[in-house]
Formats: sequence, C-alpha cells, structure tokens
Amino acid sequence: MSISEQPLVHGHLPEATLLLGHSPDPDDAFMFYAMAAGKIPLHGYRFEHILQDIQTLNERALRQELHVSAVSIHAYAHLTKTYALLPCGASMGDGYGPMFVVRADHPEAPALDETLDHKKAWLGKQRIAVPGLMTSAFLAAQLCLEKFDYIVIPFDQIFEALRTGAADVGLIIHEGQLTYAQEGFAKILDLGTWWKNKTGLPLPLGGNVIRKDFSLQQRHEINEIVKASIRYGLDHRRAAVDHSMAHARGMEVPLADQFIGMYVNDYTLDYGEEGRAAIRAFLGEAADRGLVPGVERLEFVE
Repeated sequence: MSISEQPLVHGHLPEATLLLGHSPDPDDAFMFYAMAAGKIPLHGYRFEHILQDIQTLNERALRQELHVSAVSIHAYAHLTKTYALLPCGASMGDGYGPMFVVRADHPEAPALDETLDHKKAWLGKQRIAVPGLMTSAFLAAQLCLEKFDYIVIPFDQIFEALRTGAADVGLIIHEGQLTYAQEGFAKILDLGTWWKNKTGLPLPLGGNVIRKDFSLQQRHEINEIVKASIRYGLDHRRAAVDHSMAHARGMEVPLADQFIGMYVNDYTLDYGEEGRAAIRAFLGEAADRGLVPGVERLEFVE
C-alpha cells in the first residue's frame, strides 16, 4: 500500500511521512521555508515536500495522491468531495495576476490604452499558449474571452513558444509577470486587473488543500503548522527570501522579493471574508457558464 493510500484513522496517523505538494516557486518556497528547514515545531507530523508545477499538482490531487497540496482554485471545484481548503496559503492577485503578452515587435498587437472590448476581440482571434487546463489563469481567460484558440505549453516554455511562432499570445503566470518586458515581450491585458475592475475583488489563483480522510482535529493541527510556517517567513523575511532563491529561475533578490510580496501577504495567513467572497464569485461565475461543477459551499478547515 502506498503512502497516499494509507488510511488516516481518527485519533492517530499511520507510521508514514505525509506528502506535501507545492510549486517550485519563490512564493511557495517562502511559505514552506520554516517547515522544510525545521524552524517551527511539527508536533509529531513528518512531511515530504513534493515540488512540482501547479498543473501536475492539480492532476495528482484529482487522483488523491497528496495528503496536503497547493492547487489552483480552478482545480478545487473538482476536488470538493475529497479535499477541504486550508484557510491559509492563498495566492491572490489583488489587481494583478496572469497576463496576456506578445512579442514586443508584434506588428498588429493592440496598445495598452486600447479599449477592453478591442483587446478582447483581438485576443479572441489569436492562438494563445496557456500553462495548463486546470490552472486558474486558464479559467480566468475563459471567463474574460469566452472562446479562443489555445495550445497547452509548460509555463516556463511559453516565452520560447512566442519567440518561435508556435503561439501568437502567451498567458503568463509566476515570475513571468515581472520579467516579460526584459524578455522582449509586451503586455496586452492583465487578468487580475480585469477581474478587480469587474468585481471589486482579488483574483483567487491558488490555495492549499488537505484530504478529508484526516480527522477534524488533524486538519486543524496541520493547518496550524502551515500557518505558523507562513508567519515565520513573514517575520524572518530575509532568511525566507534567501531560502527561496534556489527557485527564483534567474531573478535577483530584489525582484524575487517583489514577486513573493505579491503573493504572500495578509490573504495568505487567512483568506478573510473578502478572499472567501472572491472564490465564491470566481467559481460561481465559472459554474454558471458550465466551465466547472457547481460548488454548493466552500469547506474550510476550522
């Protein structure tokens, strides 16, 4: 029996290390620094950190292979029967987020000051490289553009797809949101900005989930460990940023620190009412359009 198949019996855990999935990105590395480096008590729990891209983590969560994992909020709509949301660990784009970019020398791309309707009409006619069909970026793009032509490209290969002409437009996530200009690309539309203008809410991109075969007490205990790790990183920022640089993919410390600040903040310690409302609005609109299953209620660990 594999680790992920072992039952989690109320009151005790099997003698196994729990699989904890998160992305190999500076913000996730920052959040889990204290756990990985032994900076906080783990209260008898043992974790194996599984670092994989978010699309892969989404797919593994669908198969219930991970005990605790970062997932896309998009994916959570398909996980509600097997996983509960931790109230900490959110990645929220508050007025910023995934963006559509093109080569800076593209002869027909609309300018930044063009109207939203013009940009959407133009984007809807392009071939767009997207980082995964279960990502929140892809769902936000569907909500914004409705129908469009796309190809799936690993997030860290989208710039190259634009350079070679494999795609006309790239839907950029992670550090590409800060590095696109120096890489020779121009922004057409930021989906976090679009969502904020549309709803007044942050764009919910990612969260942490825990399998429901943990007891309520175990869910609470593990949530407190993850929250303590995030708080430790915020309280010991320089050390946590230094730890995160192993996953900075060419960013210097100031840029990596800026990126971490975008996605590790007050929302990350707890969604709060605004964060919860953002998820309900995001998944609710997606369900209304038939893009995801309806979510009757968000189940958060207490």
